[in-house]
Amino acid sequence: MAAYGRPSLRDLFDESPTPHIAHPPRSHHRDFYIATDGSFRPHNGTTSTASGSNGPTGGLGVVVETLDGERVVRLSVPDTCPDNNVAEYRALHLGLDVLARRAPPNARVGLLIDHDQLAENVNAEVLASHGSAYDPPHSVSVPPATGLHWRGIQARINGFGEVRAARISGDRNPAHPLANAPDQYAHVNGEPDRCVLPDAPTVNERVPPPSRAERGGASD
Repeated sequence: MAAYGRPSLRDLFDESPTPHIAHPPRSHHRDFYIATDGSFRPHNGTTSTASGSNGPTGGLGVVVETLDGERVVRLSVPDTCPDNNVAEYRALHLGLDVLARRAPPNARVGLLIDHDQLAENVNAEVLASHGSAYDPPHSVSVPPATGLHWRGIQARINGFGEVRAARISGDRNPAHPLANAPDQYAHVNGEPDRCVLPDAPTVNERVPPPSRAERGGASD
């Protein structure tokens, strides 16, 4: 279960807006929840990357939990990226890859992202690729420097049973400290791997059609 005083990813997801897709409380319980974050720091002349180069440095943070708040995995890894936008895409790609190795292909997945455009892109992709009768209200625009990471994200989205992204603020994102201080949180990478199958959700409510209902935003 989630640690005392720390909201579970499910709670954060239920409280957060999902761009382009209607999101009434209690009607969209996921099997797994992933919080991701990426950080970027320009090279200051004194810090080198893990590979020994002197380029920009940063980190990727990932937290995965089940529906009932049981932690599946945490990651905090250093990364070299050209900017913060690319770091966010890399972090999400990493989180989806990690879950894909631990979850059944029909899993329903909730993503918690503190990068507005990335959350919008994910949900637009979901609407475009899962046979929705509604045209995606948002054209996907991906930073060119992300390389193949967006294609990897698309493949993972299509590989799960259902995916939805929620926008959260950076100060509520549990992956934020993992991404911003990988030197301090490296110990989480050694936590035992867990492959847990969540209990089936007990709520069976009708899901309304996608909408542009906006319930607030989050900063990059």
